[in-house]
Amino acid sequence: MSVEADRAETARFGLWIFLSTEVLFFGALLLAYAWGRVYWPEGFATASRHTDVLLGTLNTGLLLTSSVLVALAVESPAPRVWSLLMATALGLAFLAIKGLEYRHDWRDALIPGPGFALPERGAQLFFELYFVMTALHAVHLLIGTGVLGIFAWGSSSRAAWLTPQRLELAGLYWHFVDIVWIVLYPLLYLAGRAVQ
Repeated sequence: MSVEADRAETARFGLWIFLSTEVLFFGALLLAYAWGRVYWPEGFATASRHTDVLLGTLNTGLLLTSSVLVALAVESPAPRVWSLLMATALGLAFLAIKGLEYRHDWRDALIPGPGFALPERGAQLFFELYFVMTALHAVHLLIGTGVLGIFAWGSSSRAAWLTPQRLELAGLYWHFVDIVWIVLYPLLYLAGRAVQ
């Protein structure tokens, strides 16, 4: 095995270790969510019905589309500038929509604390977990968007540092961020709507 192949394999392994720790971190939050849903099912269901399912669904579509674009960039032998730029733009659009959704939550007094709008027990815990999980996801998405933007710039200038292995690692991180959202979306936006 060559030195370059060893480095690529080490980098890939390192990213998998990092992603594993992220899974454990989000897993603890999901465990807290499951505990709350079991102990206060009515409060969690009521709170979930106050999330904006239209904006959540739109954001899901944006992230799924961005994942396809990143996969195309990783697999393409030709310059990938347009694909990376579009994925970056969709990531930024996701963040803008999430900001709009937070603004609506503020307006509707759904921010946990004094003056919280929902009286049901457990509803405030739902929104505490909602904000922690979606804000952490947004931070990860912001990092991924920055990486994709840098890689788009590197691709347009044909930078020597932009290797297929590095792009593959960036794509792996991006897909992880998307998978986290695919788990959060039904739990935060859909689960309470099934219980009326």
